[in-house]
Amino acid sequence: MNDPVNSTILLLDIEKYSERDDVEQAYLRRMLYDLTDRALLAAGIDETRRRRADRGDSVMELIDANCSVIALLRALLTEVPAQLRSQNRRASASAQMRLRGVVASGYVAVDGLDGWVGSDLNHACRLLDAELLRTALRERPDDFALCVSDPVYRGVVRHSHTGVPAEEFRSVTVDSKNGPLAAWLHGPLASERPHLASGKADAPSASGIAPAAPQQPARAFDFGGATVNGGVFGGTNHGIGGGTFSGDVHLGGGGRGESR
Repeated sequence: MNDPVNSTILLLDIEKYSERDDVEQAYLRRMLYDLTDRALLAAGIDETRRRRADRGDSVMELIDANCSVIALLRALLTEVPAQLRSQNRRASASAQMRLRGVVASGYVAVDGLDGWVGSDLNHACRLLDAELLRTALRERPDDFALCVSDPVYRGVVRHSHTGVPAEEFRSVTVDSKNGPLAAWLHGPLASERPHLASGKADAPSASGIAPAAPQQPARAFDFGGATVNGGVFGGTNHGIGGGTFSGDVHLGGGGRGESR
């Protein structure tokens, strides 16, 4: 096995790949590899500076650490969504492709059978498989959801370089069998709800359910000095306006009041 080498790690995975038939899967694989090649070339990363591993419904790229991570992120945030929109507009529903992506960094070794080994790579794969990232893609109208590792955020993203706005990333913690992993999700979290026109949104209760609207107080009716709340007469609600009652008034009974 070769010595571990510091690399930028790019992972891209197709949503709902296993639900497609063989012909559709083969088509989606070609789409994925073509899209990846174009995105990396747009970032100035040619084939001599990267190494690819085929994972069926996903692609893994080890990229020379000297290549610009800023250029890679810029291509992922602009080139990839644009390509997906263009391709999916022309494709049938069964051939449309939506992607989850992860950018991480770390030391990875390659053995004699072209197997990739490294805890940093394992962590990147955990981010790719995280339910949080899957949910983010599922609940968005966009065709791409991107997550970056904490080292990539702190070393690159937080400085808000041109085309990589730091304010668009949200801090998240991903549960994994290796313990919690800190990461940064591009775009809104699934728990973030759009604000109302007034600029305020209903605050959820501790159970996560928005509080019910306050009950309106029951109207009061005046009958010759006696006030009855709710206006319930013999089990039926009646709205009464303008009438004056005299004599005996029976509520819930069979008596009649004279009105004039």
